[in-house]
Amino acid sequence: MLKYTLKRLLIFIPMLIAISLLAFIISINAPGDPVDRLTKAAGNEGGADQQSGTAKKDKEAKRKQLGLDLPIFYFSIGDIASSDTLYKVQDRDHRQNLEVLTHQFGNWTAVSDYYHALLNFQISIQKINIDKLYNQDSTIDKVKSHDLLINLKNNITGLLTLSKVRLVNSRLENINEIINNNYIFNSISQEFKLIKEVREKMELNHTRWKTYIPSVKWYGMNSQYHWWLLGDIFHSNKTERKGVIRGDFGISYADSQPIKDKIWEKVGISFTLSLLSILIAYLISIPIGIYSAYKKDSLADRGMSLILFILYSLPSFFVGTVLLLLFANPDFLVWFPESGIKDPTIWSNHPEWSDSFWDIFNWEKIKHQAPYLVLPLFTYTYSSFAFLSRIMRVGMIEIVSQDYIRTARAKGLSEKKVILKHALRNSLLPIVTVFAAIFPMSVGGSIIIEVIFSIPGMGTEMFNAILNYDYPMIIAFFTLIGFLTMVGYLVADLLYAVVDPRISYK
Repeated sequence: MLKYTLKRLLIFIPMLIAISLLAFIISINAPGDPVDRLTKAAGNEGGADQQSGTAKKDKEAKRKQLGLDLPIFYFSIGDIASSDTLYKVQDRDHRQNLEVLTHQFGNWTAVSDYYHALLNFQISIQKINIDKLYNQDSTIDKVKSHDLLINLKNNITGLLTLSKVRLVNSRLENINEIINNNYIFNSISQEFKLIKEVREKMELNHTRWKTYIPSVKWYGMNSQYHWWLLGDIFHSNKTERKGVIRGDFGISYADSQPIKDKIWEKVGISFTLSLLSILIAYLISIPIGIYSAYKKDSLADRGMSLILFILYSLPSFFVGTVLLLLFANPDFLVWFPESGIKDPTIWSNHPEWSDSFWDIFNWEKIKHQAPYLVLPLFTYTYSSFAFLSRIMRVGMIEIVSQDYIRTARAKGLSEKKVILKHALRNSLLPIVTVFAAIFPMSVGGSIIIEVIFSIPGMGTEMFNAILNYDYPMIIAFFTLIGFLTMVGYLVADLLYAVVDPRISYK
């Protein structure tokens, strides 16, 4: 058994690497720019045009803090035309456009010159002050000039993110028409002329053959994935980043708080609710399943099957809403609180009560919170009754028809001993299989139920993360669920041997 367990734990290593890779791929391909979300510095579209002064420095510092100034992986597979420093371009849309242009023309040097010419032109546009020009020359149409300046900004923003020749030429023609027909933009005419020259040079001196020659670029441990997974574990210059392997999932996009601090309390709430729900479900369902199997096809068996089937067919959001209307409604019955897990007023009068839901040894605190958990627990549990009891019933019916059960009865053993000692243990195998799903469910909680009852658990946190596009929180949830699913299957495999002595792992 020990040898088998060690082997399974070793298998965890490649599985965890696969989970971490998948989570990392999702995180880097998530929509939006995390730096813009965190610094709140994004203004007009285009990225580079609004980055100036302190805002730009803040974004650069945040990128470095998040490791976004590093290559994505330990190595990259591309072609000899590609640049090995493209990851240094801050704007994601600009990076993607540069990749496409490099693939189109196969000449990174020319593409880089074209990109820098566009950036310089954009900076020059930003320096144009229509109000100042109007003070110098009152004949200028101020409103029209402002509109033309906005048009120029939009066009240059488009050029920085477009690669299709037809669309690029259309933008260039618009800019050319604005500059030639309005003398107030004469100061940027030379820079625009340089853009056209560099563009023509890039199209004429293309080397597409380079895109067909593969190339492997090695970056080593100085990469985003290494930073995200392991943090500073192999670096002498210690930083605050510990890596996913040590429980550091980064910071939340919603409030810039460390994710590990946010989820710890939430996990405690969801874990407690799920654990209590599972215990109640098993304590009720297993006896019902045994009794139904023993009284197969009787009136009691059919009646319980009908009741459990009706319960199982009711959706949890419907049952939760009905319970609130019936038992937490001032217009009907107020037997239980309608939301949350505590009364803030009473809680504030007991400073000795810990806010941590992991504090399970304070009896007064438990008594205060117990009424808040009754309705959510029922909503969590009721659907499990039919599912688990039917599994137990089928397993028990199959076992009681076996020869060794008939032999036990023939020896004169009491029916209670035959069922509870000989039949029950072997009929638990299907229940053990279902038990494997407990671990991820205990952390994940239930989004619908927690939202209905306003329970601040992982379900509610995930709901808010999805609404707020808080991808690091979603990735942390995904990673934890993947890990706990593997743990669940391992525990289930070990319990097979405990329940059934005929099963052994060598």
